[in-house]
Amino acid sequence: MKKSLLLLTALAVAGMSSTSAQAATHYVSGFGGVSWMQNMDASETYIQDARGEDSSTDLGSGLALTGAIGCDYGSYRFEAEVGYQTNNVKSAIDYINGDAETYPSDAIGTLSASYPMRGDVSALTLMGNGYYDVDLGSKVELYATAGVGVAQVSCHDVNDTGSWTTNGQSGYTLSPNNDPGFNGHETTLAWQVGAGIAAPIADNVKLDLRYRYFATTDFTVADMGSHGNYFGTNSLNTNLSSHSVLLGLRVDF
Repeated sequence: MKKSLLLLTALAVAGMSSTSAQAATHYVSGFGGVSWMQNMDASETYIQDARGEDSSTDLGSGLALTGAIGCDYGSYRFEAEVGYQTNNVKSAIDYINGDAETYPSDAIGTLSASYPMRGDVSALTLMGNGYYDVDLGSKVELYATAGVGVAQVSCHDVNDTGSWTTNGQSGYTLSPNNDPGFNGHETTLAWQVGAGIAAPIADNVKLDLRYRYFATTDFTVADMGSHGNYFGTNSLNTNLSSHSVLLGLRVDF
């Protein structure tokens, strides 16, 4: 499976050789910025005990980094890109047969559908990107981009921040959860689209500002055991998507 995904990425960047290398300007680029991952909605791969347990996990903002090497043919560019983004896990909601499941949230038994989480989710990506550049004059470029590739999505120490116990009088007591949580990773196909603008700031150097939407195809999170109520004890199908704003430099050579 992984070999097939890597082959697809190689085919996506094969456009670099479709035009004579002598006609191309080569470049390297590096970007950093902010990533906003969308909620990870997950559903069970099978129903256990007639209870359809799904979840929605809220992920916060985080860091996004990319680096690429490419060929510029004037109006078109092709590149191979390595990227990384990581976001904190903020909270989650469980759904039992389509209804949000409530949990005691404090010592007096107040019920809440959303409960706090900790840990983070990251994606390491290998992408083949294509660009269409529009010359606005004075070497300023407006461009659109699209790419395909593979992503390794990883969970790091994902778990509830606390656990609830019945105290017999006032309802429930919330205690810190010292379980280290779930750690694991899955590899899946990924794609991205975006747009940006680039302007020269020195000879052969351009300042580049871009927006990017990134998404994976569905993948299966393996059995998480007792780590995290929101995943329960069953394998889940889910996906990952994000919006990013990135600023970086593109250097021709």
